[in-house]
Amino acid sequence: MNETLTRLLSGVVYVALLLLATTYSTNSFFILFGVFLLITIYEFCELINLEKILPILLGGLAFYFGTQYKTNKTNDILLLIASLFVSIKALLLLFNTKKEKIDGISKYIYLIGYVIIPFLLLIKIPFGIKGYNPKIIISIFILIWTNDTFAYIVGKSIGKHKLLEKISPKKTIEGFFGGLLFCVLASVLISKYYIGASATYIWIIIALIVSVFGTLGDLIESKFKRMAGVKDSGKIMPGHGGILDRLDSVIFVAPFVFLFYQILYYVS
Repeated sequence: MNETLTRLLSGVVYVALLLLATTYSTNSFFILFGVFLLITIYEFCELINLEKILPILLGGLAFYFGTQYKTNKTNDILLLIASLFVSIKALLLLFNTKKEKIDGISKYIYLIGYVIIPFLLLIKIPFGIKGYNPKIIISIFILIWTNDTFAYIVGKSIGKHKLLEKISPKKTIEGFFGGLLFCVLASVLISKYYIGASATYIWIIIALIVSVFGTLGDLIESKFKRMAGVKDSGKIMPGHGGILDRLDSVIFVAPFVFLFYQILYYVS
């Protein structure tokens, strides 16, 4: 089968599955992202050369308790702080041009703070005062897809200045700003015609968070892959790679969107 057609069909199946599971019910949403988490843990352990059984059990238990039992604000804040700490550690790794190895303790720190906790925060984002709202999580994915698509289109069309060439040679500064611009435009449309009840400025800020930290999340995963000497995190999605390749942006974005939600909560 033609590679382009394979990539297209694989992408359509992924998007359709995501939309159907997210909109059908909270249980289908939890099941899909629980499966995503387990596959992501497996792929990440492959990248950093870590034994998989214990991490998968740890991630599965954490996700189960995260979906079955309500946590209070204090616990949510503690999870957020832990994830933000590891996000900073991952950013330092990204811009460290010399470090090419990760020690044993850091592997587990990244596993917990870069993969597991962001998933726990991600599944909390669509829950508000009125309960589960699938439009919120779908909108975040739409913003990520918009940012990635137009960053690629603009970068390929007029991109001349490399963003971080040693990590991702194809990304350009022009592409980054192109993706950001269209991401913001998409957020305005989402707030007015899809979400409806939300203030436009809230979704513009979320778009800025998605564009900046989504790009950084993509670069961080590229750093892990470069250190592992592989092109993709897995082969589960023909033409696209692994689940981590598809979710690298959203899991890095999740803690920062959740942080923004907490700020809005306390301000209001």
